[in-house]
Amino acid sequence: MSTVPNSASGTTDTGPWLVAGLGNPGPQYAGNRHNVGFMVADLLAGRMGGTFKAHKSRAQVLEGRVGAPGPGSHRVVLAKPMTFMNLSGGPVTALSTFYKVPADRIVVVHDELDIGFGALRLKKGGGDNGHNGLKSLTSSLGKDYCRVRFGVGRPPGRMDVAAYVLRDFSAAERKELDYLVDRAADAVEALITSGLERAQSTYNS
Repeated sequence: MSTVPNSASGTTDTGPWLVAGLGNPGPQYAGNRHNVGFMVADLLAGRMGGTFKAHKSRAQVLEGRVGAPGPGSHRVVLAKPMTFMNLSGGPVTALSTFYKVPADRIVVVHDELDIGFGALRLKKGGGDNGHNGLKSLTSSLGKDYCRVRFGVGRPPGRMDVAAYVLRDFSAAERKELDYLVDRAADAVEALITSGLERAQSTYNS
């Protein structure tokens, strides 16, 4: 089996990455700001040319590869937890155990209130900033997973945060959303193929 250096860690790339897009299951949540992680995961699945299948971990899963064909490609397990957001840690932890993926090879894609709409921040570790999905993940995995944070901005006026993230993107936001989700998917692929620091230099905006 061919191995290639992993620029993020200096180790050889012999195991898979786990990419988890966060959201809530069910059509009534599909367009919500809180579901942008699912949107990015769905786009990545299309690029990988596969379809999600149910897994015993209570997640939808697709196994594939990203990167140039040959030794430069990387095995990826793409997942959408089918629990509600505040229980995301259970399925992701089960998948990391099943596929033997360490925390530093887990990439979580999620909405982020403290970043303007469509801006991206890639990071490793950190707090949960009140995000229930991240709270659940960190309690199960620790903090050492990577995050692709997709900005949704703060709610206007005195709108409740929970109500805001469980609303669909606005009509104005939807005009840009496809492009921004595509860019977030590019950022996930860059993190895996080029390492966190190089991906940050390109996509942190």
